[in-house]
Amino acid sequence: MTDTIQADLLAESDYVGRLYARLDELRAEKVRQLERTRAQGAIGTFQNMSERDSFATLYEDRIAQLDAVEDRLVFGRLDMAGNGQEQAEDPGTGSSPRYIGRIGLSDDELNRMMIDWRASEAAPFYQATALNPRGVRRRRHLMLSGRTVAGIEDDVLDETWLDEGHTHHGEGALMAALREKRTGRMGDIVGTIQAEQDAIIRAGLPGAVVVQGGPGTGKTAVALHRAAFLLYEYRERLKNAGVLIVGPSNSFMRYIERVLPSLGETGVVMSSVGELYHGLHAVPETNRTVARLKGQLSMAKVIANAVRNRQRLIPETRTVVVEGTRLSLTPKMVKNARERARHTHKPYNEARETFVKVLVGDLAEQLRRKLEESAGQSSTTDRSYLPQEVRESHDVRVALNLCWMPMTPQQLVAELFATPHLLAAAAPHLKEKDRDALYRRANSPFTEADVPLLDEAAQLLGEFADPLAGAHTAQYEADVENAKAALLNMHTMLENAGIDGVVTAEQVAGVNQETAARLTAAERAVSDRTWAYGHIVVDEAQELSPMQWRLLVRRCPMKSFTIVGDIAQTSAASGASSWSQALEPFFGDRFELEELTVNYRTPAQIADAAVRVAQAAGLRITTPQAVREGDWPPVLTKTTEAQVEATLLDALAQELEYSAGGLQAVIVPQQDLHRVRAAVTAVHGDRVGTGSGGLSQDIVVITARESKGLEFDGVLILEPAELVDEVDGGVGDLYVAMTRTTQRLHVVHTRQLPEGLEQ
Repeated sequence: MTDTIQADLLAESDYVGRLYARLDELRAEKVRQLERTRAQGAIGTFQNMSERDSFATLYEDRIAQLDAVEDRLVFGRLDMAGNGQEQAEDPGTGSSPRYIGRIGLSDDELNRMMIDWRASEAAPFYQATALNPRGVRRRRHLMLSGRTVAGIEDDVLDETWLDEGHTHHGEGALMAALREKRTGRMGDIVGTIQAEQDAIIRAGLPGAVVVQGGPGTGKTAVALHRAAFLLYEYRERLKNAGVLIVGPSNSFMRYIERVLPSLGETGVVMSSVGELYHGLHAVPETNRTVARLKGQLSMAKVIANAVRNRQRLIPETRTVVVEGTRLSLTPKMVKNARERARHTHKPYNEARETFVKVLVGDLAEQLRRKLEESAGQSSTTDRSYLPQEVRESHDVRVALNLCWMPMTPQQLVAELFATPHLLAAAAPHLKEKDRDALYRRANSPFTEADVPLLDEAAQLLGEFADPLAGAHTAQYEADVENAKAALLNMHTMLENAGIDGVVTAEQVAGVNQETAARLTAAERAVSDRTWAYGHIVVDEAQELSPMQWRLLVRRCPMKSFTIVGDIAQTSAASGASSWSQALEPFFGDRFELEELTVNYRTPAQIADAAVRVAQAAGLRITTPQAVREGDWPPVLTKTTEAQVEATLLDALAQELEYSAGGLQAVIVPQQDLHRVRAAVTAVHGDRVGTGSGGLSQDIVVITARESKGLEFDGVLILEPAELVDEVDGGVGDLYVAMTRTTQRLHVVHTRQLPEGLEQ
């Protein structure tokens, strides 16, 4: 290491040390403030306690943010042409540097020490080029090891910089980052965002932005960094509504979960498509016919029919007994009550209250007349208790429920697909073979394809009346009365002390009730199905069905979306063949299509092979330019059925040597998953993980579907022809599997290779 490089490293390390010292000061200050706030305890007025809780939450959030940005706190520096706007001059360079980091930092005198990467002053770090330097003379990337600067990479944009005797180090931070080993967790790209990515990240909030890009173009990274940018730039608009990030699977969500906290944001809601219905963990839908049928927009009408069909009439008069008196429930009475309930235009369960009220009233009047006729009593006799007697009658409850049963979305959907005649009545447009395909047992687990149907049902059914709600109300009222009695004895003492009115009985009764005001927007949104988000980010969006899009648009009425995907990677049965097909039913033509053109992940030799496979299958794909050639072409190993397992294990051993501690994926057909995982585990033990939770191990055995959005140092694919067969002849999953690698691709096969893959 030359003396010049060593001197620059020491100078940068000194400044980075000052930044970390300031971070420690701020964190210690917030910890002290939090401790003081907690030490106050439940004392003072209710307003004081509410303020205490608010400050405690504020301090906790700030501490979480400061903890999350500890790793690589600062990553960049700009040496600008003098314009009178920069920081104090750096004696080592004669210029005025701007340090760029994960958050903004200022010293005690409010002098800026580091600029948040999302601030407008940081934009030149990502947007400056030699043709348009934007006032930048040198862009420096700082590589940190812990809190020490371990390396420097410089981009000189002003040709006179070196002429003035300044230094230049390294070959570029981007290439250095691409050579790093994968960890099983997605890392942020905040230090290496490229100009075309930055333009998308900093696009305005309103409207829908579609980010189309081939494998390795950084679509997911762009989407996450855009979410962080929007929360910074539009914080006042989004802090109460929140941002939702949706991904294709639980393994994908775990893969990306650390990115936003590392960018200074901790309040985002993240969900896989299988968890978009609160409280449900849906399983994948393995039947492609069922997935296609349930994904069609016509299923919204099927659910609406199913709800309406549960509002039944009776074919003939039915006798009900109330306290020994026989009453007649006629078809005309039921029809009248149903029409009056429907005219309220309320959701099913809420309209049922009107239905019940009307019929109970009619039966109570009938009961009154019969009682007066039999007793010869005057109509002036108090009969106000009769509606309650009618309501409590077993016969009446059974009759009303048969006509209009209160329903949960889970009940409705489960019974719909488990009862052929209900499905036939709700979906007369479906062919019999399609209805047969949709049939399943009532206790079957809900799948990802059911999630939008459940959401649709919930929208139409409304809230399910809680039978205990009355008891809760009565208990609360009793608590208030008890509190009033307790406070009465203290009233004089409080008044003499001059603090009359500090506390009320209602406040005492409700002191232990958790209120929504104490929760963050993200915490409230997670538990509220009807929550309207300020912005939604959708990754692998090409896989969504029309019904899934319908669900998401309901979650964001303003239709502010960042939509990320690659049409060529579509493999879902009801996925999109074009962005227009997917989005026009919901957005019309009001979406902007942006395209990423550079492949940062996959070496050119492997990317070209994947493109040949896709084009041979007739897919129209974007062909992003790979930034590096790579050292190895795809390795193709043919074997026999009898030797396939041994060949796979030999190939894996070979790939592990090449990866030298990197992350290796074995991508297999669904039908072979358990067998292959068991065989690999028998040899490599606890080094083997799964896509659902084992990305921290260095060997991962997963399906092509589970690999979506992930990346590995090496990929070993078993039987690519079967990956094609699994998705009805489509090559989307194979295309995905081939492009997950950053270094090597090895294919083991017994069958003929798909066209385009042969050498």
